Amino acid sequence: MRAMPARITRDDVAHVATLARLALDEDELERFTGQLAKVLQHAADVEALELDDVPPTSHPYPLANVLRPDLPGPTLERAEVLAAAPSTEDRQFKVPTILGESP
Repeated sequence: MRAMPARITRDDVAHVATLARLALDEDELERFTGQLAKVLQHAADVEALELDDVPPTSHPYPLANVLRPDLPGPTLERAEVLAAAPSTEDRQFKVPTILGESP
């Protein structure tokens, strides 16, 4: 892995902006150079942590299956549900046509 440069420069930020096809003015270049330097410093701090004894995890808490069982429960009668619908046809909900499609 390549080592990060000691400090990111304004030219580095301008180069990345060019690659991303971003037009940055002078104030933005100065502001983003400082912000990106802080982000890279934080990444270097994280990289410097001693993590050899820390097991890989995907979540900070030990979780097992947290989903409830998918069991059927009481439901409404079809006629009751359709009676509350604004429009029905052939015992189904009738909805407006979209995107000019025909049935």
